[in-house]
Amino acid sequence: MDTMKTTKVKFTKEMIESIKDKLPRLSFLLLFLRQCYGGCGDRTHLLPCSITTASTRFWNLSDRPVELQIRVGSILKRVHTLKPGRSKKLRHSSLHRAYVPDQEGRRWLYYDDTCLPYVWVHETGTDLSKMVKQQYVSLDDLRDCSEIRVFKDLQRGCVSVEKRDRASALC
Repeated sequence: MDTMKTTKVKFTKEMIESIKDKLPRLSFLLLFLRQCYGGCGDRTHLLPCSITTASTRFWNLSDRPVELQIRVGSILKRVHTLKPGRSKKLRHSSLHRAYVPDQEGRRWLYYDDTCLPYVWVHETGTDLSKMVKQQYVSLDDLRDCSEIRVFKDLQRGCVSVEKRDRASALC
């Protein structure tokens, strides 16, 4: 049976001096990695408590499927399709975390500072030119509304949006 012997290494003055010389660079590297890791993480702790737990439920009350397009500027990022009578819950904090820069200007994904995420609502299979101003749902609307109902507007011939505030939901 072959046994391994452990050898003890004695640190010489040269070895100790070499380690001392490398410590400032090593601590700088650790500080840099810590900042990078902290910048890429969850930033919802910076938001007020009521916002982080808040979510908005979209209801499709029309007779056709409806698309919820999450966009940043003109860039399409994600699409959720709602069948008639179905609902989808979107969280303000998850959109905020994914698409809005933090206080130091870092963000997980890069976008222009002037472009904030929003949601376009429209019927599937229809012309995109039928989108009207009511079908635009901003990040603030997601924060302030507990429920958004999408229904067919017979006068205009397109879908419309009805928003229900969180304060009215408590009454």
